[in-house]
Amino acid sequence: MTIDYTIEFFSYWQCGSGLAAGADVDALAIKDEDGLPYVPGRTVKGLLHDAAVTLSGLGALENENFIADVFGTSGDEDGHGKRSLASFSNAAITGPVRKSIIDGKLAGGLYASVASTAIDNDGIAKDHTLRKIQVVVPCAVRGKIYGVSDTYENDLRSCMAMVKRMGTGRSRGLGRCEIREGE
Repeated sequence: MTIDYTIEFFSYWQCGSGLAAGADVDALAIKDEDGLPYVPGRTVKGLLHDAAVTLSGLGALENENFIADVFGTSGDEDGHGKRSLASFSNAAITGPVRKSIIDGKLAGGLYASVASTAIDNDGIAKDHTLRKIQVVVPCAVRGKIYGVSDTYENDLRSCMAMVKRMGTGRSRGLGRCEIREGE
């Protein structure tokens, strides 16, 4: 089965591209070929896997094979691992909203720059610590999870409900979000 999901962001967010914009911005948000932001499928998979591990530790998963089947396992000392049954698409701006942004050449309005610096014990900015990152304004992105057995649907929903922050700076107020099934 395929699960459609929406990530709704309630604050600025950033999934890093690993690139910088020279002297202007230290870290750019990841963008697709049309210059629109997206959340990589591997990021979604990783956060849902972390949630699954937490739920498993609490004894809150319905199916004991959920983690291994949906997310796979790494290889043991003999190199035997298990490939995940599910695949995770990138979550992107879709449909008429995407078309309007592209047609109107409005992609630049989706981004802002946020600066931060380290402060010493006297309340003075430390030298050479100013950092600027490009963030994305709050918006909704959509993706799909393919190859999920009906058996694991409830466990996957529970994992989605656990994710409340995503991306770079999530421990500093960026990336507040909700993942929900559907559009």
